[in-house]
Amino acid sequence: MDADNSLTITRRSLHGVAELLLAGPQHAAHGTIRLRPQPRGFGTTCAPDIRVVGASVIADDRSVAIDGRTARDIGDELGIRPVGLSAVYHDGSGIGPDDVLHGDQASAERIAHAYALGDQALRAFAPDQEPTLWPEHFDLGVTLEDRRVNLGVSPGDGAIAVPYMYVGPWQPPAVDAFWTQPFGAARPLPDSADEIAAFFSEGMDRLRHAPR
Repeated sequence: MDADNSLTITRRSLHGVAELLLAGPQHAAHGTIRLRPQPRGFGTTCAPDIRVVGASVIADDRSVAIDGRTARDIGDELGIRPVGLSAVYHDGSGIGPDDVLHGDQASAERIAHAYALGDQALRAFAPDQEPTLWPEHFDLGVTLEDRRVNLGVSPGDGAIAVPYMYVGPWQPPAVDAFWTQPFGAARPLPDSADEIAAFFSEGMDRLRHAPR
Protein backbone atom coordinates (compact mmCIF):
# COMPACT_ATOMS: atom_id res chain seq x y z
CA MET A 1 0.00 0.00 0.00
CA ASP A 2 1.45 3.38 -0.94
CA ALA A 3 1.88 6.11 1.67
CA ASP A 4 -0.90 8.38 0.40
CA ASN A 5 -3.39 5.52 0.24
CA SER A 6 -2.40 4.41 3.75
CA LEU A 7 -2.91 7.96 5.01
CA THR A 8 -6.37 8.16 3.42
CA ILE A 9 -7.50 4.81 4.85
CA THR A 10 -6.09 5.53 8.30
CA ARG A 11 -7.59 9.02 8.35
CA ARG A 12 -11.05 7.70 7.55
CA SER A 13 -10.78 5.07 10.29
CA LEU A 14 -9.59 7.60 12.86
CA HIS A 15 -12.42 9.90 11.76
CA GLY A 16 -14.90 7.10 12.41
CA VAL A 17 -13.40 6.41 15.84
CA ALA A 18 -13.56 10.12 16.66
CA GLU A 19 -17.27 10.14 15.88
CA LEU A 20 -18.41 6.80 17.27
CA LEU A 21 -16.24 6.31 20.35
CA LEU A 22 -15.33 9.86 21.42
CA ALA A 23 -17.68 12.61 20.20
CA GLY A 24 -20.83 10.46 20.01
CA PRO A 25 -20.71 9.11 23.57
CA GLN A 26 -19.56 12.52 24.83
CA HIS A 27 -22.50 14.23 23.12
CA ALA A 28 -24.93 11.73 24.61
CA ALA A 29 -23.57 12.44 28.09
CA HIS A 30 -22.72 16.15 27.94
CA GLY A 31 -24.32 17.65 24.81
CA THR A 32 -21.07 18.65 23.09
CA ILE A 33 -19.20 17.13 20.16
CA ARG A 34 -16.05 19.22 20.64
CA LEU A 35 -12.81 17.27 20.70
CA ARG A 36 -9.26 18.51 21.26
CA PRO A 37 -5.74 17.65 20.17
CA GLN A 38 -3.67 15.80 22.74
CA PRO A 39 -0.10 14.49 22.72
CA ARG A 40 0.28 12.09 19.77
CA GLY A 41 -3.41 12.24 18.95
CA PHE A 42 -6.70 13.69 20.16
CA GLY A 43 -9.32 13.18 22.82
CA THR A 44 -12.57 14.16 24.48
CA THR A 45 -13.14 17.50 26.20
CA CYS A 46 -15.40 16.08 28.94
CA ALA A 47 -15.13 13.12 31.27
CA PRO A 48 -14.59 10.27 30.81
CA ASP A 49 -11.17 10.80 29.28
CA ILE A 50 -11.08 8.84 26.02
CA ARG A 51 -8.13 9.37 23.69
CA VAL A 52 -6.69 8.25 20.41
CA VAL A 53 -2.92 7.94 20.70
CA GLY A 54 -1.23 6.93 17.49
CA ALA A 55 -3.31 4.06 16.14
CA SER A 56 -4.84 3.00 19.46
CA VAL A 57 -7.82 4.06 21.59
CA ILE A 58 -7.16 4.57 25.29
CA ALA A 59 -9.67 4.75 28.14
CA ASP A 60 -8.42 4.84 31.72
CA ASP A 61 -5.38 2.54 31.70
CA ARG A 62 -6.62 0.30 28.89
CA SER A 63 -5.40 0.56 25.30
CA VAL A 64 -6.84 -1.16 22.22
CA ALA A 65 -5.26 -1.10 18.77
CA ILE A 66 -7.56 0.14 16.01
CA ASP A 67 -6.23 -1.87 13.08
CA GLY A 68 -8.38 -4.87 12.13
CA ARG A 69 -11.11 -4.13 14.66
CA THR A 70 -14.51 -2.44 14.45
CA ALA A 71 -15.66 0.45 16.60
CA ARG A 72 -17.99 -1.99 18.32
CA ASP A 73 -15.10 -4.39 19.05
CA ILE A 74 -13.03 -1.57 20.51
CA GLY A 75 -15.98 -0.26 22.51
CA ASP A 76 -16.66 -3.72 23.95
CA GLU A 77 -13.06 -4.00 25.12
CA LEU A 78 -13.05 -0.53 26.67
CA GLY A 79 -16.59 -0.44 28.01
CA ILE A 80 -17.74 2.26 25.57
CA ARG A 81 -21.00 2.03 23.63
CA PRO A 82 -20.55 3.45 20.10
CA VAL A 83 -22.90 6.38 19.44
CA GLY A 84 -23.42 7.94 16.02
CA LEU A 85 -23.93 11.63 15.33
CA SER A 86 -26.56 11.49 12.57
CA ALA A 87 -28.89 13.58 14.73
CA VAL A 88 -26.24 16.33 14.93
CA TYR A 89 -24.98 16.53 11.34
CA HIS A 90 -25.41 14.70 8.05
CA ASP A 91 -21.82 14.67 6.81
CA GLY A 92 -18.95 12.77 8.33
CA SER A 93 -16.75 9.71 7.91
CA GLY A 94 -19.43 7.30 6.74
CA ILE A 95 -17.96 4.69 9.10
CA GLY A 96 -20.43 2.48 10.91
CA PRO A 97 -19.91 0.63 14.21
CA ASP A 98 -19.38 -2.71 12.43
CA ASP A 99 -17.02 -1.53 9.68
CA VAL A 100 -13.51 -2.93 9.96
CA LEU A 101 -11.01 -0.18 10.72
CA HIS A 102 -7.43 0.23 9.55
CA GLY A 103 -4.78 2.11 11.49
CA ASP A 104 -1.26 2.50 10.13
CA GLN A 105 0.98 3.84 12.90
CA ALA A 106 3.07 6.13 10.68
CA SER A 107 -0.04 7.64 9.08
CA ALA A 108 -1.70 8.10 12.48
CA GLU A 109 1.39 9.89 13.76
CA ARG A 110 1.41 12.14 10.68
CA ILE A 111 -2.20 13.12 11.41
CA ALA A 112 -1.41 13.73 15.09
CA HIS A 113 1.57 15.89 14.09
CA ALA A 114 -0.69 17.96 11.82
CA TYR A 115 -3.05 18.63 14.73
CA ALA A 116 -0.17 19.51 17.06
CA LEU A 117 1.28 22.02 14.56
CA GLY A 118 -2.17 23.45 13.91
CA ASP A 119 -2.91 23.83 17.61
CA GLN A 120 0.37 25.67 18.15
CA ALA A 121 -0.21 27.98 15.18
CA LEU A 122 -3.82 28.76 16.04
CA ARG A 123 -2.98 29.58 19.66
CA ALA A 124 -0.18 31.88 18.53
CA PHE A 125 -2.29 33.63 15.89
CA ALA A 126 -5.56 33.86 17.85
CA PRO A 127 -4.61 33.54 21.53
CA ASP A 128 -8.12 34.43 22.69
CA GLN A 129 -9.59 31.40 20.88
CA GLU A 130 -9.66 27.74 21.91
CA PRO A 131 -8.90 25.46 18.94
CA THR A 132 -11.53 22.77 18.50
CA LEU A 133 -11.27 19.46 16.69
CA TRP A 134 -14.65 19.07 15.01
CA PRO A 135 -15.67 15.47 14.32
CA GLU A 136 -17.86 16.34 11.33
CA HIS A 137 -15.01 17.29 8.99
CA PHE A 138 -12.24 16.08 11.33
CA ASP A 139 -10.48 19.45 11.18
CA LEU A 140 -8.97 21.58 13.91
CA GLY A 141 -10.00 25.20 13.79
CA VAL A 142 -11.17 28.46 15.29
CA THR A 143 -13.90 30.86 14.19
CA LEU A 144 -13.24 34.60 14.22
CA GLU A 145 -16.86 35.73 14.29
CA ASP A 146 -16.08 39.46 14.11
CA ARG A 147 -14.14 38.83 10.88
CA ARG A 148 -16.55 36.13 9.64
CA VAL A 149 -13.78 33.66 8.87
CA ASN A 150 -12.69 30.16 9.90
CA LEU A 151 -9.01 29.27 10.25
CA GLY A 152 -7.67 25.79 10.69
CA VAL A 153 -5.80 22.65 9.79
CA SER A 154 -7.23 19.51 8.22
CA PRO A 155 -5.60 16.06 8.07
CA GLY A 156 -6.92 15.82 4.50
CA ASP A 157 -10.26 14.97 2.94
CA GLY A 158 -11.91 13.88 -0.29
CA ALA A 159 -10.82 17.04 -2.10
CA ILE A 160 -7.28 17.43 -0.73
CA ALA A 161 -5.63 14.12 0.14
CA VAL A 162 -2.82 15.40 2.37
CA PRO A 163 -2.82 17.47 5.58
CA TYR A 164 -3.44 21.15 4.79
CA MET A 165 -4.05 24.56 6.35
CA TYR A 166 -6.95 26.77 5.36
CA VAL A 167 -8.51 30.22 5.58
CA GLY A 168 -12.26 29.95 5.07
CA PRO A 169 -14.17 33.25 4.84
CA TRP A 170 -17.91 32.92 5.38
CA GLN A 171 -18.27 34.67 2.01
CA PRO A 172 -15.32 33.33 -0.01
CA PRO A 173 -13.73 35.55 -2.67
CA ALA A 174 -13.66 34.41 -6.29
CA VAL A 175 -11.09 31.69 -6.95
CA ASP A 176 -7.71 33.13 -7.91
CA ALA A 177 -4.00 32.49 -7.28
CA PHE A 178 -4.45 32.78 -3.50
CA TRP A 179 -8.07 31.77 -2.99
CA THR A 180 -7.61 28.40 -4.65
CA GLN A 181 -10.67 26.57 -3.26
CA PRO A 182 -14.41 27.24 -3.42
CA PHE A 183 -14.35 27.65 0.39
CA GLY A 184 -11.31 29.97 0.44
CA ALA A 185 -7.56 29.30 0.54
CA ALA A 186 -5.77 26.03 1.29
CA ARG A 187 -2.14 24.96 1.18
CA PRO A 188 -0.34 21.70 2.02
CA LEU A 189 0.78 21.80 5.63
CA PRO A 190 4.33 23.18 6.04
CA ASP A 191 6.90 22.01 8.58
CA SER A 192 6.47 24.71 11.21
CA ALA A 193 3.74 26.42 13.19
CA ASP A 194 5.27 29.79 12.28
CA GLU A 195 4.66 29.14 8.58
CA ILE A 196 1.06 28.18 9.29
CA ALA A 197 0.51 31.34 11.33
CA ALA A 198 2.08 33.39 8.50
CA PHE A 199 -0.42 31.86 6.06
CA PHE A 200 -3.29 32.80 8.38
CA SER A 201 -1.90 36.32 8.58
CA GLU A 202 -1.65 36.64 4.80
CA GLY A 203 -5.21 35.46 4.38
CA MET A 204 -6.52 37.92 6.95
CA ASP A 205 -4.54 40.77 5.37
CA ARG A 206 -6.00 39.96 1.96
CA LEU A 207 -9.51 39.92 3.39
CA ARG A 208 -8.88 43.20 5.19
CA HIS A 209 -7.84 44.90 1.94
CA ALA A 210 -10.34 43.21 -0.36
CA PRO A 211 -12.74 45.49 -2.27
CA ARG A 212 -16.08 45.89 -0.53
